[in-house]
Amino acid sequence: MKKSFLKILLFSIISSNIFIAESLKALIPYYYFPEAKNLQKEGLSLGKQAYQLLYFGQVKDSLHLAKLATEINNTNETLWIILAETQIANKLYDDALISLDNAQKINPKKGEVYFAKSTIYLKQSKLNKAKITLLSGIKILPENFKAIFQLGNIYLMEKNYEKAIEEFDKAIKIKIDFWQAINNKGLAYFEQNKIDLSISTFKKAIDLEENAEPLLALASCLQNKDINKAIVFARKALNKDPNYVDFNYRKDQLWGEKLQISTEKLFENPQLKQEVLFAKTKIK
Repeated sequence: MKKSFLKILLFSIISSNIFIAESLKALIPYYYFPEAKNLQKEGLSLGKQAYQLLYFGQVKDSLHLAKLATEINNTNETLWIILAETQIANKLYDDALISLDNAQKINPKKGEVYFAKSTIYLKQSKLNKAKITLLSGIKILPENFKAIFQLGNIYLMEKNYEKAIEEFDKAIKIKIDFWQAINNKGLAYFEQNKIDLSISTFKKAIDLEENAEPLLALASCLQNKDINKAIVFARKALNKDPNYVDFNYRKDQLWGEKLQISTEKLFENPQLKQEVLFAKTKIK
């Protein structure tokens, strides 16, 4: 990782005109200004470095570098998007929306701008704005399975489970191994009291990715059918990710009220007492 910033300098040099006497050269300043195309390239280079810094978690450094990139080259929508992402990482949501507005003015057909705006609206708990913005972006990029998945998540938050499942199915059709969408279908089914469908759906997700979330969700589904299997899955889930012992953490993962109640009941089982207590000490 590159930790230092690339600084842009406008520097002056002494003229080297061969027709002027050597003793007079220092009296005639000559200023070099980079050409516009060179500045644009420099801005793109800075933007790339800002994105790399953001990727490695250097959120403040990436913000400064992204700002500099847009100051050098303010006609490239990608640089404004990168700046917005660094502003989001620094929780400067209103600033990020302004940056995305600038990107949209340059290229109103850039679907990623709509998706980024939707992310901000979600963080601001503006579900309707997030949904409308996502739909606009999906019209431009109809094959973006991640955006479709996010739309499904909004419907899940709105407790519109049929619409959520519909969007998750669209995402899975585009990416058949999209275990997160399969998992969230299971969340929706459980809130509809379709426990058998939840079980089969969580099993499909686990076949693709043995992640703590579908493991614990499956355990919760099975506790009234096969408590021994439920205990095994729950232990494995908490061992993989202790954060799932926490109610609020699961809520952030969009677990509904019914699944939450079921999971809390499962954690009361004496056979899980040790694992639950240990997991609570490991919550991040």
